[in-house]
Amino acid sequence: MTGAPASAAGGTGRPAPGGKLGAAAVNQASLWNIANILTMIRLVLVPGFVILLLQDGGYDPAWRAWAWAAFAVAMITDVFDGHLARAYNLVTDFGKIADPIADKAIMAAGLICLSALGDLPWWVTGVILFRELGITLMRFWVIRHGVIPASRGGKMKTLAQGTAVGMYVLALTGPLATLRFWVMAVAVVLTVVTGLDYVRQAVVLRRRGIAAEREREALKPSGAEPGR
Repeated sequence: MTGAPASAAGGTGRPAPGGKLGAAAVNQASLWNIANILTMIRLVLVPGFVILLLQDGGYDPAWRAWAWAAFAVAMITDVFDGHLARAYNLVTDFGKIADPIADKAIMAAGLICLSALGDLPWWVTGVILFRELGITLMRFWVIRHGVIPASRGGKMKTLAQGTAVGMYVLALTGPLATLRFWVMAVAVVLTVVTGLDYVRQAVVLRRRGIAAEREREALKPSGAEPGR
C-alpha cells in the first residue's frame, strides 16, 4: 500500500522508496476527516436544497417540506463540524476555507430563493447578504493585525437567521406564519447590531495593530551613522 509507514515496509526502519510521496499521501488523507466530510455534505446540499425548494414553481408544500429537511441537515452539520474540528484537532486549510463558504452558500441560497418566490422582501435578503459579505471581507482586511472572534451575539444571529429562513421555507399559515415574521425581524435586528459591533472591533483591532507596528519600528536599532 503506498504511503505506508517505514516501520511497516519490511520492518527495517528505513524510509520507504518515494518517502516524500508517501508523506504527501498521508497529509492528503488527513483532509478526509469527519469535520471536513460534514462540510462537504453541506456544500452538496446547497444545489439539492435549491432544486427541492423550486420544484413545481416553488409552492408545493410537500416539496418545501423536503427542502426544509435539507436545510435543517445543513444547519445541523454546521453546528457539529466546527465543534468536532476544534475538539479533536481536525482543523485543516480546506476546512478553514470551505466551512464559511458552505455557511454563506446555504443561507444565501435560501434567502435569494425565498425573495424570488415573493415570500420574503428583497430588502431583507439584501441587508443580510450585505452584512455577511461585508464582515467576511472586513475580517480579511484586519487579519494581519489579529482575528475577530465570533461573539455570543453573532452566534445568536446565526441561530435566528437559520430558524427564520427554515420557517419561511415551510408552507406555514395562520399564527405560525405571523410568528415567522417576528423571528425574521429579530434576525434582521441581530444581523445589523452584531455587524456594527464587528465593525467597531475591527477598527479597534486595526488601530492597536498599527500602533504596535509603529512601536516595534521605533524600538529597532538605528543603522550606521551617515558618512561612515
